[in-house]
Amino acid sequence: MAQAKKPPLRKCVVTQEMKPKKELIRVVRNKEGEVFVDQTGKKNGRGAYVSKSLEVINKAEQQQSLNRHLNTKVDASVYEELKRVIEGKDS
Repeated sequence: MAQAKKPPLRKCVVTQEMKPKKELIRVVRNKEGEVFVDQTGKKNGRGAYVSKSLEVINKAEQQQSLNRHLNTKVDASVYEELKRVIEGKDS
């Protein structure tokens, strides 16, 4: 018998919870040093996953979690884009 595939799990860099990849948003730093939100989850570069919650995004901004995980300075516009993505998904 074929077993059902398990959904791929990833860890949120803020809450440290393991969640299915679809419940997280990926933020990527590419080789050129650009940081952006990757909604496809397939772009090249170093990725960090964040839960789809405004509270978590605000906490990530305060704690500079993405800066640590991506080894670069994350611009405020990235956090604004994350918030827009979440608000678009919630409504």
